[in-house]
Amino acid sequence: MVNPLHLRTFLVVLRTGSFAEAARSLGYTGSAVSQQMSCLERSVKLALFERDAHGIRPTPSAAFLAERAQNILSAFASFEDEVKAMSEGNFGQVRLGSFPTASQQLLPSSLVSFARTHGDVGIDLDEGEPETLVPLLLDRELDLAIVYHYDLAPQTWPKALKTEPLLDEELVLLLPPGHRFTDSEISLSDLEKETWVATGERTSGARSLRRACAAAGFEPAVHYRSDDYDVIGRFVATGLGVALVPALGHAAGSAPTATITDLQVRRHVVALHAPSTINPAVKGAVTALKTASAEAAQRLHGVHVA
Repeated sequence: MVNPLHLRTFLVVLRTGSFAEAARSLGYTGSAVSQQMSCLERSVKLALFERDAHGIRPTPSAAFLAERAQNILSAFASFEDEVKAMSEGNFGQVRLGSFPTASQQLLPSSLVSFARTHGDVGIDLDEGEPETLVPLLLDRELDLAIVYHYDLAPQTWPKALKTEPLLDEELVLLLPPGHRFTDSEISLSDLEKETWVATGERTSGARSLRRACAAAGFEPAVHYRSDDYDVIGRFVATGLGVALVPALGHAAGSAPTATITDLQVRRHVVALHAPSTINPAVKGAVTALKTASAEAAQRLHGVHVA
């Protein structure tokens, strides 16, 4: 295999016309240059110099190799630059997973910010719930994922992944137009007779709702389910029921609300990733997500920096 160092020395030998001059130019000894040229000749299996008592003379094979060596060294230098940039997190790709409300509220500003500082790093985005994204992280099909858990549906993340807290969200009670509790302070038990709109029965949000209501002494009557908070909001707006949604999933002013004074449950948003040595660009992506989270906490009611 040809050593790039030997190619570089070879080109200096051709430019200076002797091993001794090349050695002085490079800061080597003459014998070191001679040994490198001998190694290069063995690698290419060609005689590159005629040697005699008066010096060296390049062979036709040397001229042939010199024509191509510069292109090879330029390509290798470009490769070294890309590897260095990748090791510093400035080149490559980040495969990102996110759930829909985080994609809507956090990703637009964070991806733009990341692109400004990491223009040579591509982002591939895939959406899903935590139970889908975490296995993809463990299988190295994703580099970074935004996930969540609820206080009443605790989640233990795999020890192989690093956890970066982003946000804590209050739960917002959505009410149909004209509801008697609009803008009131109530207890969760006051909603015992209500019809509920909730996420899918097996979701952590639905489990959290059931457990909170159980602690208040009743089972919520959930008649409508959707994992899309826009759909839930529309169901509530048409009078089909009430709903508890995380603050990221609620546009302020879009529906009447009330304050549940005895509900302390929150949804917690975190970023999960493998050790940053596997993909150094993840560090910059996490920084951009934390900046976007701080902006979201200032912009959205009920959203707090973790």
